[in-house]
Amino acid sequence: MKTRTLGNSNLQVSAVGLGCMGMSFSYGPPKDKQEMTSLLRAAVERGVTFFDTAEVYGPFTNEELVGDALAPFRGKVVIATKFGFDLSGSDTRPGAAGLNSRPEHIKQAVEGSLKRLKVQMIDLLYQHRVDPNVPIEEVAGAVKELIQQGKVKHFGMSEPNAQTLRRAHKVQPVTALQNEYSLWTRQVETNGILQACEELGIGLVPYSPLGKGFLTGAMDTKTTFESTDFRSRLPRFTPEALKANQALIDLLGRIAKKKNATPAQIALAWLLAQKPWIVPIPGTTKLHRLDENLGAVNVQLTAEDLRDIESAAAKIKVEGARYPEALEQLTGR
Repeated sequence: MKTRTLGNSNLQVSAVGLGCMGMSFSYGPPKDKQEMTSLLRAAVERGVTFFDTAEVYGPFTNEELVGDALAPFRGKVVIATKFGFDLSGSDTRPGAAGLNSRPEHIKQAVEGSLKRLKVQMIDLLYQHRVDPNVPIEEVAGAVKELIQQGKVKHFGMSEPNAQTLRRAHKVQPVTALQNEYSLWTRQVETNGILQACEELGIGLVPYSPLGKGFLTGAMDTKTTFESTDFRSRLPRFTPEALKANQALIDLLGRIAKKKNATPAQIALAWLLAQKPWIVPIPGTTKLHRLDENLGAVNVQLTAEDLRDIESAAAKIKVEGARYPEALEQLTGR
């Protein structure tokens, strides 16, 4: 497995990481723990060294799964987790649970994450969403203290706006930014985020790099989602939107045929070709999909390929918002 370094930091990780959320949360009922443990360990065997979780996934159960499964590989893998939601109420879903990035709450969340992950130090700690009620300087200062105490190694943020990112970085250098980025979600290219990462030396970790499964080409207008699958509530996954956005799959399919690859591999290879400090974290619960995703690092897209993709993608208008309004409001603060 090829490796990449996240920005100006010394944090070196596999060129493709593994998003673990779907094993416990959001995509239907939690999967079998033993099967997911085997999958996580298979990922390590294949050279994956970068794993992504969060306290809100479950809540808590995904961190426990990752902590147990990766216990034999301490020091050989990088585990990223996140704080930022208030999980004290009965409804702990993102969008329903409130935000809480008060310094005392961050420290409390970190203690819980350390126990569940069975580690002495969190490799990469993200603020999951910006809390408008807490100045970002206070958040960055709290994480700086945790770094000084040896409980956290690197600071990350998820879905801030560029100005907030720059303010945080002045207090405590941000190693990685986790934002949604894929061929059908490209706001980072126009909202100043990609530019800020380049200027400040911050790695970009795209979540949902396969468009929550859509860019694999496995969905069509007949695809339905269980009520426990959060895609059932996303505007971009209505039958009308799935039909309208099929043009993107047709594009990926054409390039994939030429490269003897799959649409998913082209989508990931396109991301990897954007910047050398981009590390996507596709999630999966299936071994064959893991192997498919990791195969993307061996797909070489030429400058001509990239121009062709860009030209064709520019003619496709993606239909449907990526989130309902309540969730979208949590981003870009």
